[in-house]
Amino acid sequence: MSNAVAELFRRDGPFFLIAGPCLLETDALNIAVAARLAALGAELRLPVIFKSSFDKANRSKAGAARGPGLEEGLRRLERVRQATGLPLLTDLHEPHQAAAAAEVCAVLPVPAFQSRQPDLVTACARTGRAINLKKGQWMAPEEMRGAVGKCRAVGAPAVAVTERGTFFGYGDLVVDMRSFARLRAATDAPAVFDGTHSVQRPGQADGASGGNPECIPALVRAAVAAGADGLFMETHPDPASAPSDPTNMLPLDRLRPLLVQVLEIRAAITRKSVHV
Repeated sequence: MSNAVAELFRRDGPFFLIAGPCLLETDALNIAVAARLAALGAELRLPVIFKSSFDKANRSKAGAARGPGLEEGLRRLERVRQATGLPLLTDLHEPHQAAAAAEVCAVLPVPAFQSRQPDLVTACARTGRAINLKKGQWMAPEEMRGAVGKCRAVGAPAVAVTERGTFFGYGDLVVDMRSFARLRAATDAPAVFDGTHSVQRPGQADGASGGNPECIPALVRAAVAAGADGLFMETHPDPASAPSDPTNMLPLDRLRPLLVQVLEIRAAITRKSVHV
């Protein structure tokens, strides 16, 4: 499983999708979303990694939903894997969580707010799993060179870097479409676009993150046209009912039409590069 994912995270590897609900919920919902993603992946010939979090330890508002925790969360993720066969990814926040998560997950991510924390970065990389480094919202693409270098120095078999945009004043993010080429040039790693967190508006929803989900399709199409090597998107059958990020997730029934457009854009770019 990990070898197959490592192949995806090569700079010249196939286009891929990381997707799932923001926070782990019931087995019924987790598996239903994963099964739909697996079916889409098979239909569209698109490699899919299932993503969901066991703990949202980066919430700013007291009382915000945190999730089932590490042990129960990993059990729920394992049931997703058994039911669908999809490789898994889940958020980590502390170095001691890495070894346990690596027993279940093929990919370990470093959250954007922690992308410059060397203990977490190296703990994830030492597990031998593929690493998805999320670029901090305050960082230039070239600044990710150091974090990627740390992962490779301690033996990470494959690394991808995910872009969600850059803080623009207070409460807004702007995606610079030049970032994908700059990330690849700086890190020699595939550049992934986070199409749902990119529409967050931090602190705009009564102290929690708001969002503009209607902008997701346009940004995703633009990012793929600009050369993104993969997509990260949180999706849910009914985002308004979700315990975390309800204003940012793409409704599950809108995912297929967007992926069809994305793959058509990707194919057009590939044809043009062949004939130029």
